[in-house]
Amino acid sequence: MASSSQKGIVITIPVLVLSVSAAAIFLFFLLSSLSSSPCTCPPSIPDSTFTTTAAVVTGGTVVEEVVDRRISVSRDDIEWVKDQIRANGLHMQDNVLRKGINPRTRDQQLEDLNNFKGISHYEGSEANNHTALPCPGELLVEEHHSNYGEPWAGGRDVFEFLAESSLLTANSHVLEIGCGTLRVGLHFIRYLKPEHFHCLERDELSLMAAFRYELPSQGLLHKRPLIVRGEDMDFAKFGSDVMYDLIYASAVFLHMPDKLVWVGLERLVSRLKPYDGRIFVSHNIKFCSRLGGDECTKRLGSLGIEYLGKHTHDSLLFNHYEIWFEFRRSKA
Repeated sequence: MASSSQKGIVITIPVLVLSVSAAAIFLFFLLSSLSSSPCTCPPSIPDSTFTTTAAVVTGGTVVEEVVDRRISVSRDDIEWVKDQIRANGLHMQDNVLRKGINPRTRDQQLEDLNNFKGISHYEGSEANNHTALPCPGELLVEEHHSNYGEPWAGGRDVFEFLAESSLLTANSHVLEIGCGTLRVGLHFIRYLKPEHFHCLERDELSLMAAFRYELPSQGLLHKRPLIVRGEDMDFAKFGSDVMYDLIYASAVFLHMPDKLVWVGLERLVSRLKPYDGRIFVSHNIKFCSRLGGDECTKRLGSLGIEYLGKHTHDSLLFNHYEIWFEFRRSKA
């Protein structure tokens, strides 16, 4: 049987050398260009990091940078504080009388304050000449911190969730419906620029606690929040020139007639930034669901509001989670 002929490609030595040289030169220039120009790929960012891209001018050149605006704690933060507790050998102990520490209940604190005024204090005519903003004893012992049925620290949880979910920056504008004694509002006021936090609140004692204790004791008077006493969802005193990035109501709509909630939404929708602005309502939205699913959607749509979904957010410090319902303005 005749043998079959085999065909192949013959590469001469000079051609092979030239090919290898060309590949090496191409690879050299490729690596040089990669090392000399900044990588446009985003860095590896933990899920817990709140980031945005900002344009930064460096040497006359505009460069995009990923800016860390994290509000909530990271896993590294939590591990750090656990390490500190372990390193110091700390364990929870009963809060009993011990050297230099005399535990008192709020009632006992108030009694001591009224009877003894403090270790060092002014007497007689001098008693009223040295305190620029006298504060009632009930507020000084923080009785109002027990008004919420859960720890005061939960206010930070609410702030972190809402601020990150709404992609807030210090320049954002926020309106809270029913800010009470500023359990949540303090964190927004501290984070935002002066005058960028607004609130409508009806309870007089809560407002006294906010103005006479919380704001001055937290060093936030310079932030000039606009806090207005009022009800019936009347927002006239906030003016008409502010567009809000976030409007939220924490456990407030639960105590209002459905009709009044709808009145409030109708008045507020034109004050919310279209598409990017957010409305968050906690606990439930029975003011809407009681109408029935289709009718609820239809009525929201007639106002130019779109329902985006339900969220839960866990507390950092105690066994608790919040339920929030998210909306946006769907028309410009």
